[in-house]
Amino acid sequence: MRDILQPGNHAPHFSLRVTADQSLSSDELLGSPVVLAFYPADWSPVCGDQLSVINEALPLIRARGAQVVAVSVDNVWSHEAFTAAHSLHFPLLSDFEPKGAVARLFGAYDDAVGEARRALFVIDPAGVIAWSYLAPVAVNPGVDGVLDALDTLTHN
Repeated sequence: MRDILQPGNHAPHFSLRVTADQSLSSDELLGSPVVLAFYPADWSPVCGDQLSVINEALPLIRARGAQVVAVSVDNVWSHEAFTAAHSLHFPLLSDFEPKGAVARLFGAYDDAVGEARRALFVIDPAGVIAWSYLAPVAVNPGVDGVLDALDTLTHN
């Protein structure tokens, strides 16, 4: 299994579905810091906790000028229901078909189980990875590392 992309690398270009008729491109995210969270699957206990923690931290993240997007291999319909059930206020992007293509670009795909690994990236306004972290699959990584990385970006 390869390592996730490390700081200093340009974040790969991608375009993924947010809804059945709307996509979001990485080009649309340029100009402000981005927290990109890959996670294994909607409806799993750790993923629900992880995304809920990010959701609770949104005011802190946005106060640092950043936006959040999360990515899994689930389809847009699963994301829609999951977003509603957890009252999430950031987009979930569907890396559904070809399955895991964007997660693979970031080194965040687990071929053995067919899901994204639990990887976090902070991408600077120019599209360069400023920080990355790979958590064990059963561990909620929280947001402390993300907030520290965003603080480093804003103080440079």
